[in-house]
Amino acid sequence: MRRTMGMSARQLEAFCGHWPGVTRDIKWETKLVLSVGGKMFAMTPADGSDGGRLSCKVDDARFLELTDQPGIMPAPYLARAGWISIIEPSRFATTELQDLIRDAYLLVRARLTKKVQAELALLPTDKATKS
Repeated sequence: MRRTMGMSARQLEAFCGHWPGVTRDIKWETKLVLSVGGKMFAMTPADGSDGGRLSCKVDDARFLELTDQPGIMPAPYLARAGWISIIEPSRFATTELQDLIRDAYLLVRARLTKKVQAELALLPTDKATKS
């Protein structure tokens, strides 16, 4: 069985664009930004430029672990908020990237106000988000 690698902007949108409360926006001219409750959780160049760099929020406890890996660095301008930048997403299995994106969504969603969280539909299940 062949392992798929990387994640394009289109794949990112298809993977999590339907999750409860997710909005898509183009910021800084070319960045596809995915947010929940108005808070960003992932971004990538919409046009695939910059090597398709993928950035996302990570749990503070995993930040150093992840940025110690080759191909991952603290995200410029967002590192102090716990963001990583995956410089070459094609070096990583698509499922690994999906796990990071799912975790970023859940992390940001959990930090929304209780009122906003209650207004969102139920969290995506692992089965539903693996597609």
